[in-house]
Amino acid sequence: QVQLVESGGGLVQPGGSLRLSCVASASIYNANSMAWHRQAPGKERELVALIARNEMTNYADSVKGRFTISRDNAENTVYLQMNSLKPEDTAVYYCNYRGYKNYWGQGTQVTVSS
Repeated sequence: QVQLVESGGGLVQPGGSLRLSCVASASIYNANSMAWHRQAPGKERELVALIARNEMTNYADSVKGRFTISRDNAENTVYLQMNSLKPEDTAVYYCNYRGYKNYWGQGTQVTVSS
């Protein structure tokens, strides 16, 4: 069982930045990949960014050039740096551990509004 705890969400104005953190209770090095997803009200959950064990990354087209995913294996932590935030980025953001089993965090709310 892997527990994931997200933090760093909040209210930010358009154009602002936030950094989300996800701390895992087990080694993230053992995961095939770690990812961030988001779910806006009335919409399905979508993949935002993914980082593989070999550090390769993948991003949703809507966040390319604005968001950066990174990992610190020593701290069992995954980050999502979000810059140039837009109102359409408003959602609950979830951390995802992808291994033999998939695990999810409880989510952290990000609201982009003036």
